[in-house]
Amino acid sequence: MIKEICIENYKSIQSRDAMHRVSTLELGRVTVLIGENGCGKSNILEAIALSAAAAADKLDNEFLAPRGIRATEPHLMRAAFDKDNVTQEIKISLKGDNDLSFVYRLQNSNHPYSNWTNEISFKTREREAYLSLILEKLRENPPSKEDNAEIMSQKIKEAAESLNNEPEYIKVKASSFAKNNKYLSHFIIYSPEYHCLRNFKEEGQIQPLGINGEGLFKLLQVLSLNKDKLNEIKEKLKLIGWFKDFKVPNNLFIGERAIQIEDRYLDQDISFEQKSTNEGFLFLLFYFCLFISEETPPFFAIDNIDASLNPLVCRRLIKELVNLAKKYDKQVIFTTHNPAILDGLNLNDEEQRLFIVSRNRSGYTKAKRFRKPETPEGEEPITLSEAFLRGYIGGLPKSF
Repeated sequence: MIKEICIENYKSIQSRDAMHRVSTLELGRVTVLIGENGCGKSNILEAIALSAAAAADKLDNEFLAPRGIRATEPHLMRAAFDKDNVTQEIKISLKGDNDLSFVYRLQNSNHPYSNWTNEISFKTREREAYLSLILEKLRENPPSKEDNAEIMSQKIKEAAESLNNEPEYIKVKASSFAKNNKYLSHFIIYSPEYHCLRNFKEEGQIQPLGINGEGLFKLLQVLSLNKDKLNEIKEKLKLIGWFKDFKVPNNLFIGERAIQIEDRYLDQDISFEQKSTNEGFLFLLFYFCLFISEETPPFFAIDNIDASLNPLVCRRLIKELVNLAKKYDKQVIFTTHNPAILDGLNLNDEEQRLFIVSRNRSGYTKAKRFRKPETPEGEEPITLSEAFLRGYIGGLPKSF
């Protein structure tokens, strides 16, 4: 998983504050970002998607939009708090769960039709592998009893520096980097749209699922070959009170894309297609397929997870998706404006994290982790949604 991310000079995100301190976002398995409109939640997701495009070596403009990046003129993709920034590099630093840190430095000349270029660097803190190789080097030229501290320090430094050219150590670093790079390279920002889901729009550049829900029907066909996964999706869809069952027909015409849905209140011989169902059902179908399929990315984001869903369904949905993320080893970032989403989180679980996103006095996007406080003895605990609406945890507009 990706454990940490630091973004500098991307749109509203200028990571260094007035004291030149760098803020870092420490991600969980499930991370929720909440804050007012325009505070920069989506910019955080886009910066990760931009580093994913760099990891996949697909920084041409035509590859950015299919990942969910709102690509614009290159100079406007930098933080424009200072006009000199619009020619500076975008820097995105990430840290994997194997303690490998890797940095993507993205630059663009701002000339017409120019593309982004990328420089990747990485450093490892795989202490055991690193130290064991240093010890091996020292055995080749061991310090003697007569050596003073300065000489011993120099020998250790030379042993460490020599590792930069050691095939064995390079192999250790390259292996870890390749693993993290592949994991990151599939990152996508999903933002499903009703018309794509309703019409089962065919897959686009990104497979199996496009950012707006393209390719869902084909993925359903694949999932229907696994009865256990299909039954799990059906069971999860019972969040919708009227839902009874759905089937993926085998006798469709070429080019026809439809499923048959059954409503438990209707006659058992009557079913209807997805074009006749409500958008909430289709959004849930998309989310459960996304999490349960082995073909979907291991790391992704969903922008506005609460779209088209009842508040109580939102609360239960988050609980279900947390369980699925753990079961199918997915890592996800959600953005939301709906406080009901917060009530689905268990902040006592370190794998679930909540960040309040806002803009400081200079306009910089800031994300602060919210940790659930202990309830004072004798007082009734309040829900996270209530705390949010009362303004206790931030993330609300201050302009009125």
